[in-house]
Amino acid sequence: MKPGIYTFEGEGTTWKEIVGVAADIRNAFIRVEPRAAYYVPHTQVPFNQMVAVVKTNSEPHSFIPAVTKQVAAMDQDIPVFSVKTMEEYLSAAVAGPRFSTTLLSIFAGVALVLTIVGLYGVMSYSVAQRTNEIGIRLALGAQSRDVLLMVVKQGSMLILLGLVIGLAGAYALTRLIESLLFGVTPKDPFTFAAVAVLLAVVALMACYIPAWRATKVDPLEALRYE
Repeated sequence: MKPGIYTFEGEGTTWKEIVGVAADIRNAFIRVEPRAAYYVPHTQVPFNQMVAVVKTNSEPHSFIPAVTKQVAAMDQDIPVFSVKTMEEYLSAAVAGPRFSTTLLSIFAGVALVLTIVGLYGVMSYSVAQRTNEIGIRLALGAQSRDVLLMVVKQGSMLILLGLVIGLAGAYALTRLIESLLFGVTPKDPFTFAAVAVLLAVVALMACYIPAWRATKVDPLEALRYE
């Protein structure tokens, strides 16, 4: 929209002159996208309160006495109250979502740790149960490298299947946290990839370490393993 004289829908034949165009702003809630709006002079639509915005090049709180004095010089009956910096206003606006996101991040971190511990424990136990099988293969002449490769390969298939299912479920559930985010997307590919790589490495180590230990055991002892 350019400066000029326009009539606005829903206001009959009321004409208003556009004298300037400002950038988009969020003047309601921080998560609400900017909507079409316009400013009007205070003399045309007076309010019982006014907001003054002061831009400074130094510490904002140091200008509060000067601003208060300037307002009193214009009209001593005008009270000055609720003086805050822009950072304080923004902090108050995002306090609720920030608390919810922090709480959710803590739970997510705990869940990730439990997942890593559980994944390592399950995979390690599964491979350890095959110690007898590994001993038989070694007694029959199988090379340790081939046994390790076999165990890791079979474990990788399970890991890949689990990652696919987990990533699909996580992608589907991102809509639940979308309302808590601002300026970022819940479907961040870097986060998905980082978590998937971390879990894959943990699972592979859980396959490799027990299998490596089993190949170092004497085949006769491995055959007697229960």
